[in-house]
Amino acid sequence: MSESTPLSQQGVSQQRLSELAAAISDTPAPIYQRVKQAIVGQIRDGVWKPHQRVPSESELVNELGVSRMTINRALRELTNEGFLMRMQGVGTFVAEAKAYTPMLEVHNIADEIAQRGHRHSSVVMACETRQADAEQALQLEIKPGESLFYSQIVHFENDVPVQIEDRYVNPQAAPDYLQNVMNNATPYTYLMRIAPLTAGEHRVEAISASDTQRQLLQLKEHEPCLLIHRRTWSGNRVVTSARLVYPGSRYQLFGRFTSHG
Repeated sequence: MSESTPLSQQGVSQQRLSELAAAISDTPAPIYQRVKQAIVGQIRDGVWKPHQRVPSESELVNELGVSRMTINRALRELTNEGFLMRMQGVGTFVAEAKAYTPMLEVHNIADEIAQRGHRHSSVVMACETRQADAEQALQLEIKPGESLFYSQIVHFENDVPVQIEDRYVNPQAAPDYLQNVMNNATPYTYLMRIAPLTAGEHRVEAISASDTQRQLLQLKEHEPCLLIHRRTWSGNRVVTSARLVYPGSRYQLFGRFTSHG
């Protein structure tokens, strides 16, 4: 981004806006998902570039012929997911691709447990090929309907469940993922070998456990959980999108930083 070119002047042209309208496919997905998918496609293909101002809600409503509520939801979710950034009083812009934060480094959970002097074990609850829905396709940057790999693993520390790992994997990046998981390799071990991590992003929230999560984690009723949404890249390719659920009473985040001031 040039210092002489303010963000607010780097807008998407009318031609690019028309291309966005043409990119919204006629699929069974909800319209807000189709809008999100089209915008991410423009970003991924380099049509909408980092720091470029995206059209306003009114411009998108007029060009795409959908409701303001739909556009607002699509832009809000894309901002939360790191594709866009909003500057109050200035506008909405294409964000730089996120790099993972050292405060939440990606480690092998088996190694973390071993470092505490405890014993790790795991149970594979699911390991299969699925067809990507609109949201999964958006996260993995593939097309809806394409194949992806899915696994669900419950991790234990000294026989006490400490994590439910729901993971979606891009088969192009990790073609033998399912076989390795079924052979008791932790996803981290295989993925770091076949598609070394170069970047990632995390989003953390507190949630109430579902009945299934409460059963798998052996939780008491109303006990809260910590949910980490994680995406990882190898080069320019998204490798995985994972949801990691921890019992709130058995897990805490820790980070270390130094001041450069």
